[in-house]
Amino acid sequence: MKSLLVTLSVLFSLHCSLAAQPAAWMEPFPPHKIAGNLYYVGSKDLASYLIATPEGHILINSSFEESVPLIRASIEKLGFKFADVKILLISHAHSDHCAGSAEVIRQTKAQYFVMEQDADAVESGGAKKSRLKADYTQFTPAKVDRRLKDGDEVKLGGSTLVAHLTPGHTRGCTTWTMKVDGLNAVIIGSPNVNPGYILVGNKDYPEIASDYERTFRFLKAQPVDLFLGAHGGYYDMNAKHARIGVSATNPFIDPEGYQRYIADRENAFLNELAKQQAK
Repeated sequence: MKSLLVTLSVLFSLHCSLAAQPAAWMEPFPPHKIAGNLYYVGSKDLASYLIATPEGHILINSSFEESVPLIRASIEKLGFKFADVKILLISHAHSDHCAGSAEVIRQTKAQYFVMEQDADAVESGGAKKSRLKADYTQFTPAKVDRRLKDGDEVKLGGSTLVAHLTPGHTRGCTTWTMKVDGLNAVIIGSPNVNPGYILVGNKDYPEIASDYERTFRFLKAQPVDLFLGAHGGYYDMNAKHARIGVSATNPFIDPEGYQRYIADRENAFLNELAKQQAK
């Protein structure tokens, strides 16, 4: 009886979690080349990226466990093998970016690299709250093979990604950068202040506000050609995808859009911080 109740609890939690998410998070989207060996293999809004190399592939973001078949299908539509994913990375330890990691690892035997400040959460399955309540901080645990530090490089088959600690959204939120076709690609982890985030007097995360400030200083200083992020909506992915092949210009080259987005998100952070400070 106890095992049955646990099973029903998990199934109910899964149903609530999926029902509560935006439809675009689970809607398939055409996989596409961004530049060089960098590809988009995510859904209409949950972004996953493939870096294809002769020695195997790097996958950024596993999304939900239910997203894994979509990601696999996208990789295979591009002509690559899912089993050739050798390294798995994430943007941060929230379920919409890492809940599928255990399943990806099971299918591919990939090595899992996570920023050290998020690694414990990844291995424990996130916040310990009731499984009857859907929560983006809860997910299936997965073993971390390498704990990354700010500035660490991840190399495979001639490609190099750099892990940048951009904390606030989570302690280990990671922005990835790489050179591809001579262009500077920036995949933003997240600069967003989610509803319910406590920026003032946060006992669980006292330095959260100063971490956000650090993140915005870093993001504003980056050289950017290819503007990408953990959600397609960050960089207007749908509209840009529609312009592929329409002109000679790569639609994902958007340094001005990057700066507008960062300025908008910093303004949202500062407004929320001022509001909480005034209470």
